[in-house]
Amino acid sequence: MTLQDLEQQIESLAAASFDDLKMHRDVAVNAVHRLRLELNKGEVRAAEPDANAPGGWKVNAWVKKGILLGFRLGKLTAQSLSVHNADNWGFFDKDTLPLHGFHLEDNVRLVPGGSSVRDGVYVAPSVILMPPCYVNIGSYIGAGTLIDSHALVGSCAQVGERVHVSAASQIGGVLEPAGALPVVIEDDVLLGGNTGVYEGCIVKRRAVLGTGVVLTGSTPIYDLVNSRIITRVEQASSPAVGQPSSADPGPLVVPEGAVLVAGARSVAHKSDFAREHGLSLYAPMIIKYRDEKTDTRTALESVLR
Repeated sequence: MTLQDLEQQIESLAAASFDDLKMHRDVAVNAVHRLRLELNKGEVRAAEPDANAPGGWKVNAWVKKGILLGFRLGKLTAQSLSVHNADNWGFFDKDTLPLHGFHLEDNVRLVPGGSSVRDGVYVAPSVILMPPCYVNIGSYIGAGTLIDSHALVGSCAQVGERVHVSAASQIGGVLEPAGALPVVIEDDVLLGGNTGVYEGCIVKRRAVLGTGVVLTGSTPIYDLVNSRIITRVEQASSPAVGQPSSADPGPLVVPEGAVLVAGARSVAHKSDFAREHGLSLYAPMIIKYRDEKTDTRTALESVLR
């Protein structure tokens, strides 16, 4: 089966009724398994570079439909390391401090803990995963990237090469709707501690997000260097038959080499109450663009590799 055949099969299965899926469950499960294998190899991606798409990336909706199909087909089962032939993956602790026990009858969906990478993720050679971290299905992690402690890489996120995802950072998952662009972090980006990138934002190569910077699709970025406000760009969508054309919000794009810090902007002009209490809103700001000094301060330690 070619990848084109797999795409067509998943599109058909994703549109099938519950009864049809139940009747052909083995075929559907095999298609989801094949998709996971291709995702593991990096041959298929939830999103991929495309110079003609907004922000330089396009979403492969059929891949996300296949992942959602896996959730739709899945049955709650008891799982152990031996199921995946991982007998060499052991944990050792005091015998007086055992793990809390669960049973299938508890109907608790217990995802493997510590550092976990779900099947259906491409993790390139030389990637470092520091415990505890979690990488969800459909993600792509490029070579030389470090995922630090307490960091999360959400479903279908695309992370480039030599990226540093610092401690407690979160890259949001964008699984639904299937056509929505996932979060994209391009090569040589530094996400500082406790940062968050959500809702299909694109962080272009060599950008730096300082500690505590949080970005969503609707977050305005204040570029102090170029005296401008960066917002998501609306793009024309193809109208349905008989319907007027509309504009879909495109991704929020962090410029290449931008250095962002968490700032604030006054809302005193909004009301007497805001002025009386000196209120302000969170506002991420670009304070500079990357230079040699930035490169020195953000370089990944080769000795740790």
